[in-house]
Amino acid sequence: MIFDSHAHYDDESFEEDREELLTGMQEAGIGRIVNVGASLTSSRQSVALAHQYNFIYAAVGIHPSDTGELGEEEYQKLCDMLKDERVVALGEIGLDYYWNEPEPKVQKHWFMRQLCTAAEWKKPVIIHSRDAAKDTLDIMKSEADWDNGGVVHCFSYSVEMAREYLNKGFYLGIGGVLTFQNAKKLKEVAEYAPIEQIVIETDCPYLSPVPNRGKRNSSFNLPYVVEKLADIKKISKEQVEEFTFQNAQKLYHLDGQ
Repeated sequence: MIFDSHAHYDDESFEEDREELLTGMQEAGIGRIVNVGASLTSSRQSVALAHQYNFIYAAVGIHPSDTGELGEEEYQKLCDMLKDERVVALGEIGLDYYWNEPEPKVQKHWFMRQLCTAAEWKKPVIIHSRDAAKDTLDIMKSEADWDNGGVVHCFSYSVEMAREYLNKGFYLGIGGVLTFQNAKKLKEVAEYAPIEQIVIETDCPYLSPVPNRGKRNSSFNLPYVVEKLADIKKISKEQVEEFTFQNAQKLYHLDGQ
């Protein structure tokens, strides 16, 4: 069975066939999914999906690009969601300098705030970091409670940066980009990282693997990621599925469930 550790089935691109897709997941070998919030609205929708489908869990958080309009009242609503038993992580949170909006100062403030909240609730964190390697790591070193664990989602940095997180016990989220011909750096990271610290993800509807690159992504595409990772690690596809499933269980504190 496969564990999709990071999906966005609340996305509007799934409006027409969401139920059809999700009801077919387990028969297709997708055992568990964590649906990840990026705003107050998508966090609420993630919790709703987790209550509708027993194999889906929710993460709630505010993506850096959505922090510009965040205030205390809205933030309290996010914190209230952490009381729900189906919420297994705080995320996705972090820094995104690709668009540089809102300004880094605002992103950093809410990143630090959410890290502190995760520590209070003893929740693992799902880190989004794009074109912000140093600032992300600096804030993690000063604010994160590493003991609760977490994952750097859609990891896109160097082996040297991967080592920093792996040495702290974090997981690396790897998805469809691994199958891209030009993903040399990620393939080096996948080769370097212990299989015990890798989880697989779709980030659907984004980042479909080859041969479906450019199309809407879903968990049904994860076997392509499994196959590529098995090739890189020189182990069987079944071993990749087993390791990454158990890794995601540990990441989200679902051991024994």
